[in-house]
Amino acid sequence: MTTIIPAAATLEGKKGLVLGIANDQSIAWGCARAFRALGADLAVSYLNDKAKRFVEPLAEQLEAEIFEPVDVTGEGELKAIFEKIEQKWGKLDFALHSIAFAPKDDLHGRVVDCSREGFQMAMDVSCHSFIRMARYAEPLMKDGGSLFTMSYFGANRVIDNYGVMGPVKAALEASVRYLAAELGPKGIRVHAISPGPIKTRAASGIAHFDELMEKAAERAPEQRLVTIEEVGYTTAFLATDGAKGITGSTTYVDCGYSIVG
Repeated sequence: MTTIIPAAATLEGKKGLVLGIANDQSIAWGCARAFRALGADLAVSYLNDKAKRFVEPLAEQLEAEIFEPVDVTGEGELKAIFEKIEQKWGKLDFALHSIAFAPKDDLHGRVVDCSREGFQMAMDVSCHSFIRMARYAEPLMKDGGSLFTMSYFGANRVIDNYGVMGPVKAALEASVRYLAAELGPKGIRVHAISPGPIKTRAASGIAHFDELMEKAAERAPEQRLVTIEEVGYTTAFLATDGAKGITGSTTYVDCGYSIVG
C-alpha cells in the first residue's frame, strides 16, 4: 500500500538553514533529520575547525547542499552563510537557531553577581544572534517562511542552577513575539521551541544537570524525558504549510513538565 503524505505535511521543495549542530546528541541534529525526512534541502553550519570533524559526517548524512562555518561572535560569518544561500538557492523557507552560551563563571554563579561582560556575551550569542538571523533571512523569504529558536522553561520559572540563562531566554522569547508581529505581514512565522531537559553538550555546562533531568522525568505527566527526535518532528511540522496559522508562541515539547513545573 502506497503511503500518501498530504501536501501540507511535507517540506518537499523547501530550503532550510540549520545553525547549531555540535554532534549527534544536539537538538539541532534532531531537527535537521526531521526537516530532511520531510523532504527539505538543507544548509548546515559548524562552529569552527575543532567542531567540523563532528558535524561534517552529519551534514553528509543530510546531503547538505551548503556546509559553512558560523561563529556568531565572528565578524561577518553569520551574514556570509546567508550570502551563500542567496547565491545557490536565491531563497530560504525556514531557518533554525539552536545556539546558546554563557561564560561558566556567570552561568554557575548568582544572577545578581553576573558580570556585565558575561551578561552581554550571553545575550549576544543566545538572543541577539537570533535577531540578526531573522534580519538576514527576511529578504530571502520571498514567499513567507518560518524562523525557529530554542528556549527553555527557565525563561518563565526559576530553575535551580540555570542562572543567567533564565533572563536571557526570557529576552529570547520576548524577541520571538516582536519578530512575529513585525514579520507576519510578509508571511514569516516565528517560533520559540521549549524542549524539556536533554543531555546535550551545551547542557553539560549547567551544574547538577543530571539532577534536573531526574526531577523532570519524575514530575512530567508522561514520566519520562523528551528526545531530540520528538523535538525535531514538532519543529519540522511547524515549518510545513499545515502550520501556517501558528506564530509568535512558545511551543513546549517536554512530556508535559511545563504544566506542573
